[in-house]
Amino acid sequence: MFRRDPESCSVGTRNITGDKENIQRNSWLVPSFLLVNLFVFIVAMGINNCPKNNLGFQGDCVATFLRRLTKMGALKWDNIVHKHEGWRLVTSIWLHAGIIHFLFNMCSLVFIGIRLEQQFGFLRIGMIYLLSGFGGSVLSSLFLRNSVSVGASGALFGLYGGMLSELVTNWTIYSNKAVALLTLLSFIIFNLAISIFPHVDNFVHIGGFVVGFLLGFILLRRPQDVWIEQQCLPCGIHLGSKYNVYQHVLFVFLILLIVGLSIALVMLFKGENGYDHCHWCHYLTCVPTSIWSCNDSDS
Repeated sequence: MFRRDPESCSVGTRNITGDKENIQRNSWLVPSFLLVNLFVFIVAMGINNCPKNNLGFQGDCVATFLRRLTKMGALKWDNIVHKHEGWRLVTSIWLHAGIIHFLFNMCSLVFIGIRLEQQFGFLRIGMIYLLSGFGGSVLSSLFLRNSVSVGASGALFGLYGGMLSELVTNWTIYSNKAVALLTLLSFIIFNLAISIFPHVDNFVHIGGFVVGFLLGFILLRRPQDVWIEQQCLPCGIHLGSKYNVYQHVLFVFLILLIVGLSIALVMLFKGENGYDHCHWCHYLTCVPTSIWSCNDSDS
């Protein structure tokens, strides 16, 4: 992120940058998430034992792997709705379908998550990560009935969404605004675009991104420069409020998030099909071309 750090001043032994949230913290939650994902991945590989059961990446081994991931907590519509296994909406974000899937997600988690945790703290980033993963699972289950879905992608896209709303919310304290916005949007659009290939669950990406985007408006606000500079002045001198007016009204996004998730959960557990309410939404997860077909996608 291209951000201009506000000038700081010292009072006693404390370095004041206007607010605690501007202090660089040690990151421990994101590394913990990485270790949990690694442990679960090793367990899944050990349980499946593909090299012993079936050499190479042959269909039988992959199918067996997905069946066992289902037993470990993967997303599956029938289990969630008819067997009342709602806990799968959470457990699926800790499972991965293979080594490439795992490495790609974990590299993204380290690259983005550690810096965000250092800037905003473990509580805020942990909430965005977990709630975004949950929201992505809800949207995926609402649309994809015949698929098994796993991965931390929804939670990661939530962090992308949080980065975007953080940039919008704290717009006035950024230098190189256009560069920062274009860079971040290009990165997000590219990741969403490569998700339209067959057998990629783009609904979990979109759901996670939307949840993270809305949460970012509430959890990732920064004090404005005028308030930060005020901390270096004698007592009684006030240059402005800590947050701009528009930053205070952003809590409306919390209402949107609560209402949206509640409606989606009710629809899911009532067994409704998301495609009945959005007939064109199948293009969000797979776009047919002359190279591949989307016949295997839920519809």
